[in-house]
Amino acid sequence: QVHLVEFGGGSVQAGGSLRLSCAASGDTLNKYCMGWFRQAPGKEREAVASIYTHGGSTWYTDSVKGRFTVSHDNAEKVLYLNMNTLQPEDTAMYYCAAAFIEPYDCYSGSWSPNLWGQGTQVTVST
Repeated sequence: QVHLVEFGGGSVQAGGSLRLSCAASGDTLNKYCMGWFRQAPGKEREAVASIYTHGGSTWYTDSVKGRFTVSHDNAEKVLYLNMNTLQPEDTAMYYCAAAFIEPYDCYSGSWSPNLWGQGTQVTVST
């Protein structure tokens, strides 16, 4: 049984930075797709970034490319999302997620996680 717990959300002014962490307990997540989703009030949940834990290839949604970086520490079983140049439109609840899927399915925004964290709020003010 794997549990995901996010840390690091908070409030920041536009242009600022935050780092989200997601700690996985239980089984190792080798050869998993892990990533971050977000959901703003009144909007659908969207995939933000993903990484395949065996090899480290990544995917980003267009709106965060060049600003966000996803990474994974296999030894510590921690997923990170470094968010720079944050904008008010980045305000949302951010969720860590994982799934045991083929690597090529990880490199899009349409993969379906079966493991979810509880979410952490990110608020960006003007």
